Amino acid sequence: MWTKLAHIVLKFRLFLIIIIGIITVFMAFRAKDLQMSYEFAQTVPNNDPDMVQFKKFKAQFGEDGNILALGILDSSLYTPENFYRLSMLCDELSKISGVVEVLGLPNLKRIEKDAVNKQFTIENIFRTIPDNQPDLDSVLQIVRDQKFYAGQLFNEENGSTLILITLNKEVLNSAKRIQVTDDIIFLGDEFTKKTGIDLKYAGLPFVRSVVAGRIRNEMIFFLILSVIITGIILALFFKSWDAVIIPMIIIAVVVIWAMGILDLMGYKITILTGLMPPIIVVIGIPNSIYLLNKYHQEIEKYGNKIRALSVMIRKIGIVTLITNLTTAIGFGVLLFTKILILREFGLVASISIMATFLVSMILIPAVFSYLPTPKGKRLKHLKFKFTDVFLNGVDLLVHRYKYRIFVVIVAIVVVSIFGLYKIYAVSYMVDDLPEDSQIKQDLAFFEENFSGIMPLEVVVDTGKKRGVIRNSNLKKIDELEQFFEEQEDISKPVSIVSFVKAARQAFYNNNPRYYGLPSRQDQNFILRYFRGQDTNKGLLTSFVDSTGQVMRMSLKIADIGSNKMDDLIQNTIKPKISEIFDGTEINAYATGTTLLFVKGNNFLIKNLRFSLFIAFLLISAIMALLFRNLKMIVISLIPNIIPILVTAGLMGFAGIPFKPSTAITFSIAFGISVDFSIHFLAKYRQELFANNFFVPVAVSNSIKEIGASMVYTSIVLFAGFIIFAGSNFGGTIALGKLTSITLLIAMFTNLIFLPALLLAFDDGKRKIDAHPLIETFEDDFYTEDEDEEINLSLLKIYSKVEDKEEKL
Repeated sequence: MWTKLAHIVLKFRLFLIIIIGIITVFMAFRAKDLQMSYEFAQTVPNNDPDMVQFKKFKAQFGEDGNILALGILDSSLYTPENFYRLSMLCDELSKISGVVEVLGLPNLKRIEKDAVNKQFTIENIFRTIPDNQPDLDSVLQIVRDQKFYAGQLFNEENGSTLILITLNKEVLNSAKRIQVTDDIIFLGDEFTKKTGIDLKYAGLPFVRSVVAGRIRNEMIFFLILSVIITGIILALFFKSWDAVIIPMIIIAVVVIWAMGILDLMGYKITILTGLMPPIIVVIGIPNSIYLLNKYHQEIEKYGNKIRALSVMIRKIGIVTLITNLTTAIGFGVLLFTKILILREFGLVASISIMATFLVSMILIPAVFSYLPTPKGKRLKHLKFKFTDVFLNGVDLLVHRYKYRIFVVIVAIVVVSIFGLYKIYAVSYMVDDLPEDSQIKQDLAFFEENFSGIMPLEVVVDTGKKRGVIRNSNLKKIDELEQFFEEQEDISKPVSIVSFVKAARQAFYNNNPRYYGLPSRQDQNFILRYFRGQDTNKGLLTSFVDSTGQVMRMSLKIADIGSNKMDDLIQNTIKPKISEIFDGTEINAYATGTTLLFVKGNNFLIKNLRFSLFIAFLLISAIMALLFRNLKMIVISLIPNIIPILVTAGLMGFAGIPFKPSTAITFSIAFGISVDFSIHFLAKYRQELFANNFFVPVAVSNSIKEIGASMVYTSIVLFAGFIIFAGSNFGGTIALGKLTSITLLIAMFTNLIFLPALLLAFDDGKRKIDAHPLIETFEDDFYTEDEDEEINLSLLKIYSKVEDKEEKL
């Protein structure tokens, strides 16, 4: 089969190059329309009960995560000049396209009593901005008397205050969001320049805008950096321009294909798919290394270019196919998750990896067939002194000290298992941003002064129309609100209860002493004003549905981590809701972006664990098909399980939490690291047949021939993934560090531990009538041509004879 494929590729090389060129032009045309994703990543399935409730909530009340907050803590704000500038800032912010509403001290409203029409009206507190300190202080006292805003818009203890900016939903989920955010920051910076007052920024729209902008910048940066690093490594290894340029062209073609595939499938660039171009660079280069190494080895032996290219395709083709397949499985298992962002990433990445194999197997033999036969310096890497010394040392080590190697491995595994038990699972809503980032520092300000900024909602269905203003219901809801106020990490709630309390204060001429629910004595007078109120108008629209039956209670919560948040919601909030409303017609439940984040985080980890299990099963099945030998399957998997175990142990000792961004590493790294085993065992099988099934010689020859490619590939993979440690996102940093460490360990386990296992447990015997898949694909697995090569390999034991044979 592979002989025929080699013949086809070399015979129709020009035609195949043109076909790849046409496909690349088409994919480039599609890729130009590729868009960034600005929507919040959904990690909970649409049919999940909590997701159904959240969507129902948004249909009734709109978005809960569309508020961007500006925080201020500076006493100089409360001077006439600076307060006037604050008023101007609020006015300018409200003019930005995409901003729905701006709420700050200068434009605060309060409820006032209309005794004539027996209803409440909403009036501005500041008719004009006072130009002197006494008048300003007088109006600010009125503001402080509005208990409705206490803890929501201003902190009574230290005078810190907020400007709340509500963004349009369509803008929030489009590219315009970045421009809106930039405009807000620009106006904020101008305010700071004129007043010297520092502003703090927070809120999901702000975080999402920053993340989207950095994804776009990092995708370009890491693509360029990965190309430069891999190019330098290839140049150092092969010391020839064609061994650098051609692999880079292949990678460029596949990156264009990947971007085109994203657009063809209707996907957008997310924090994960944004990593695909540099990942393709890193994963695609090993194909070129193995192919070019084999090509140069054959050139050195026979000096015939076309023969060398043909042997390269025949001997490395099947192995490269299988290794790319296992790598694709490492990504493809993400399709078994129920999370859209992971499924998109897994599908496109796995397709792109197989496309890398296809393009590599066509372009490398096709292009190099037109280039001059490599000679002299271009083949010096085959005799690279450092590599030879290292591999000879490895060969000596595994033959003489294999049982000591086992002792060391067992000790490492025991320590790793101990570290594994130290791993804990936790993640934060702004987990991807560095601890020293300005965003996290600003977030700390909001948590310290306003108990956080992350949205949490409670929906209360009273069961009857206009049930939200029944006094008995209000008292029950108020009981829940008082419970929330007692919680350290939750802000003071805002709901219809807050409005009713403010209305009672307004009824008594805005005396703050009367901020509370109506008493038996005054409830009939006050609630009479509400009966004339239109719930489809004014501030109530955002908190009560059109029938007056369903209401929302809005809270803000600190980013306390998924564990504490899950415990708070499941073991504190939900039981309290049940305790208060049991035995009544009222049905209440918690919802919102924060609750979905907690559930989505747990859902992600569960799915990623399952995907790793699926990857293990699929790759084991491939090994079974390849070798049809239970002993070889076990021997091939152990060296690749150990790196994952060691990495997990390191996570435990280093205090790196198990979260989605770290969990995804293991299935990807496992799929890539197995490639080392496949390459080694494929060569080992060839050497067994070539050396009368004598295991020691087969192991030595495999180490010396395939070892160099494994070392070069490991360096490329390590350098390619470690660059992600320079990211601004915690998830990307974790992916880079953990994957690079895992793959580096995998190189050593496959180069040292795997040969030691073969020497200790494989007797080399193979059934003559057994034809595993790896042999079936190679229709000329053992030919006379290979027999000549085998004799040369045997004669290398005796250097004097080797020289004579080479002259023959």
